[in-house]
Amino acid sequence: MAQERKGRGRGFASMDPEKQREIASKGGRAAHQLGTAHEWTSDEAREAGRKGGAASRQRLPEE
Repeated sequence: MAQERKGRGRGFASMDPEKQREIASKGGRAAHQLGTAHEWTSDEAREAGRKGGAASRQRLPEE
């Protein structure tokens, strides 16, 4: 199934989604090895979920 691409077709966003995941996972693994990755506590994750839910409810519906 062909994907429809907009723009110039350059950069990370224009890559195949599988290739994007591969590159992003390398960055995540590197951050954990260096000790610079953020580890979410359950309280932090819960609060982030509340903020995201509140933000999505405030958006105006598109017509």
